[in-house]
Amino acid sequence: MRLDEGFVEGVRARLVGERGPIGPTAVAAAARAEGVVLGQGPMLELVGRLQSELIGLGPLTRLVADSSVTDVLVHGPDQVWVDRGAGLERTDVRFRDEAAVRRLAGRLASVVGRRLDDACPFVDARLPEGVRLHAVLHPLAVDGTCISLRIPSRHVMTLGDWQATGSLHPELVPVLEAVLHARLSFLVSGGTGSGKTTLLATLLGALPATERLVVVEDTLELAPAHPHVVRLEARAANVEGVGAVTVRDLVRQALRMRPDRLVVAEVRGGEVVDLLAALNTGHDGGAGTVHANAAAAVPARLEALALPTGLGRAALHSQLAVALDAVIHVTRATSGQRRVSQVGLTAIDESGRVQVDPAWLVGPNGELQRGPAAGRFAVLIADRLATGPAD
Repeated sequence: MRLDEGFVEGVRARLVGERGPIGPTAVAAAARAEGVVLGQGPMLELVGRLQSELIGLGPLTRLVADSSVTDVLVHGPDQVWVDRGAGLERTDVRFRDEAAVRRLAGRLASVVGRRLDDACPFVDARLPEGVRLHAVLHPLAVDGTCISLRIPSRHVMTLGDWQATGSLHPELVPVLEAVLHARLSFLVSGGTGSGKTTLLATLLGALPATERLVVVEDTLELAPAHPHVVRLEARAANVEGVGAVTVRDLVRQALRMRPDRLVVAEVRGGEVVDLLAALNTGHDGGAGTVHANAAAAVPARLEALALPTGLGRAALHSQLAVALDAVIHVTRATSGQRRVSQVGLTAIDESGRVQVDPAWLVGPNGELQRGPAAGRFAVLIADRLATGPAD
């Protein structure tokens, strides 16, 4: 017996709002309500099909469960891709049609109380399992609804792990440890998928257990292996357009929570102003990540983020010169290999603007080179360790 699509759609519609398990009993009741009594074979087929569509991540479940997968990307019903750390590869997973992709996207958004429909055709949210969801509906996504899932790392990496995988030159391990121990304020920069958040989590996990970390994020991703972490997550407005809590709001609240280290997991908006203000008022050792193509591009990137808040270029550089000590840049090769490629120090150029001078650079073949700021780095670390951070 071939299941009629109209009948399947009717059963599906009846089950969408079910709170209990979608098993044979619930499916049989919905089928009877549609005026059809199914035999054992068709019933098992229908149960399997609906469970795949209506429970959990549907057809994507086995991909997300794969411990080697970091990203699952859906480009319409017949294109599902994954990243296992060596670049994107196409899978054999298929959706029945565009409507099935749209239903999954809408259901995942509803799980976290977010709206996804023609009036609000995109969503960025965190699922209960910690998976980060982004979806854009057709026709904005011209070739079909797109779903992007970022899978949180199941393994908390150490600096030793970064070294073992070839992502961190052995001689940079004590350099990064010195940045932490001397309480330098730093940003981890890099492109999308380069490993910025993973590296920041690794560094925070290496901090003393006696320190209290207050982490502010737009969407929770950062999970350092540290015994005292307070995590604050921004909140989008509800369907009425009220109730939003921004990263800027949370940075201000974090300052009242007695942080030993203030961390803004991803600096991508006006919160850069509040973070710099905090680092200029005694909250040394703070950290965050920022999207940038190179360490040298970080000051310009921060300029662009601060400008809409009304903070001019001169004021931004004046604050930045005192607030930020170091930039750690990570890159990702076309092969998928992630690498800490540069450690740089901030300095003021002849025009009074902040620039990032390289202290150590890693070449394309993994060779380590000393940059012009290497000597200054050693002096800065020694000074901080001897005198402590400036009041």
